[in-house]
Amino acid sequence: MEQNTNNKKPKFSMNWIYMLVLFGLIAMYLFGGDARGSASKKVSYDEFKTLVAKGYASRIVINKDESTLKMYVNPQNIRDVFKKGAKSTGNSPYVTTEFGSVDKVETFVEAEKQAGKFKGQLSYENKRGNDLFNILLSFGPILLLFFLWIYLWRRMSGGGGGSGGVFNVGKSKAKMYEKGADINVTFKDVAGQAGAKQEVQEIVEFLKNPKKYTDLGGKIPKGALLVGPPGTGKTLLAKAVAGEAGVPFFSMSGSDFVEMFVGVGASRVRDLFRQAKEKAPCIIFIDEIDAVGRARSKNPAMGGNDERENTLNALLTEMDGFGTNSGVIILAATNRVDMLDSALLRAGRFDRQINVDLPDLNERKEIFNVHLKPVKIDSTVDVDILARQTPGFSGADIANVCNEAALIAARHDKTHVGKQDFLDAVDRIIGGLEKKTKVMTEGERRTIALHEAGHATISWFLEHANPLVKVSIVPRGRALGAAWYMPEERQITTKEEMLDEMCATLGGRAAEELFTGHISTGAMNDLERVTKSAYGMIAYAGMSDKLPNICYYNNNEYNFQKPYSETTAKIMDDEVLAMINEQYERAKALLLEHKEGHNKLAELLLEREVIFAEDVEHIFGKRPWVSRSEEIMESKNDSKADNDNQDAIEDKTPAKDAFGEENATAESTDGEQTEEKN
Repeated sequence: MEQNTNNKKPKFSMNWIYMLVLFGLIAMYLFGGDARGSASKKVSYDEFKTLVAKGYASRIVINKDESTLKMYVNPQNIRDVFKKGAKSTGNSPYVTTEFGSVDKVETFVEAEKQAGKFKGQLSYENKRGNDLFNILLSFGPILLLFFLWIYLWRRMSGGGGGSGGVFNVGKSKAKMYEKGADINVTFKDVAGQAGAKQEVQEIVEFLKNPKKYTDLGGKIPKGALLVGPPGTGKTLLAKAVAGEAGVPFFSMSGSDFVEMFVGVGASRVRDLFRQAKEKAPCIIFIDEIDAVGRARSKNPAMGGNDERENTLNALLTEMDGFGTNSGVIILAATNRVDMLDSALLRAGRFDRQINVDLPDLNERKEIFNVHLKPVKIDSTVDVDILARQTPGFSGADIANVCNEAALIAARHDKTHVGKQDFLDAVDRIIGGLEKKTKVMTEGERRTIALHEAGHATISWFLEHANPLVKVSIVPRGRALGAAWYMPEERQITTKEEMLDEMCATLGGRAAEELFTGHISTGAMNDLERVTKSAYGMIAYAGMSDKLPNICYYNNNEYNFQKPYSETTAKIMDDEVLAMINEQYERAKALLLEHKEGHNKLAELLLEREVIFAEDVEHIFGKRPWVSRSEEIMESKNDSKADNDNQDAIEDKTPAKDAFGEENATAESTDGEQTEEKN
């Protein structure tokens, strides 16, 4: 223990020497020469003569170069001159004044000596007292630049005290994780992504038992590229591969290779692979590789970043050059694979492209089960319902839902997180924060209610429209109202389904025009979505009568021209306008057909602000079209009812209205997804 204590000595640093020198110079300036700690006061020459005549002067110092003098005050007269005690002014306070002639001052002082008013000494000084200040003023900027240069030199070398100095700038910044303590992630921690895990499983097997593959003539794959939207778990999957294989794991970002100095990026690539070879077998993980692997420009006149291209060339050479990297596997992640250089994607470098897509229904259930482990939930939470109401959510989004639900429950002082907390969390993430304090006139509220009731009415009577969950006119985020649906997860979408969704989206604007006599800016988001959908159907999906079976999609980022003529563009515009107008007229016809029900729905919205699917069913009756999602939920509710009734028979307790209330709550809140924002 004593040995360890003695070894804990502060490390030597040049910063301490710099600070001591600086403080020494300041102290010499402040306390050198005259007693700089004493008070001073500037007076006129007549006041100076008056003070000397009163006998207040202890000594007088004349500075001929500056034509000024200092009169030091007797200790017993300090309060008479400065109106303060000696504790405030110091032991040697003085007054200063300017004079015109030294001879007149000497004559005056000699006369006061003969009169007995001045008994001190008269002395002279030059500018020696300000020499240090003048030196600092002359050489201060040079010293400042010197210290600034040393500071920048040390920062560029990677921090103070490090070995290698500025030459460390070419070293790799990769962080290495060793087996055991640093890497605890395995495939069990990666929920969903069964296909991606199966793809990388062979890499793990090769690192664990390479002889199994080499005996058959197989070669270790050079690399695997993880491609997918943000938040889908690409980095987590790479760490799980390293954790399963039990090998060292080098992790760095693509931007870590890019530096302001020429040649630094290529040097860091070489240093990274040198370290990896020493630790082989191991894994190198480069996150956001598009920062360094972007496609090289074929046109030299475009300018291209030569440093970035040199770094990419070094990476290509290390991955597939004249040497072989035995036991070194490269994993990289990006969500912009279309921007990567084709040489980087060829076989022999990144042998596999693994798609890490957004999770489907079953995968979302698994992800919820992982993130719900640390959350204290009650019996009302149903993972199936949570998974169905979060289509399009990534793993990061689901983690955010669980965290928001816990925060909402804590805000209401609950001991457990309930179903309603999760519903509120989904609403919060999709629609934004409620703004019940937003001031609106009664006319604006009625227009919003008619608008949202229009969406609900039309979607209720369209076969392919998404099932309605609830409608709200409570402002949330930037939206003044919203209709919430549970969209079905389709692998392909037909033209009829897209047209029904377009008609339902235009229902808000149609209701405004029919029942208020005017249109407003509240439908701007609806019109934007409808326009994008229509252009996608005609220009990309070939769903036009005049331009059938043609796709004008072009994925070339360097092509600055449209892949069609101006005549074709005019046909597209006409087709889009005709398609939207046709669905708009269809929406108005449906609203006029169900005018009374729509009016009741709008009045109910004004009264309650939030209505659910069962309220719409009470007004319009059973929805004539049953969606796939509704069939699944109904079968689930029926099986749940059978189980509850069976439990009630066994317990000899009747199944009360509690089940009916819970069932209604489940129906009213199933799968909330914002489909329209006012």
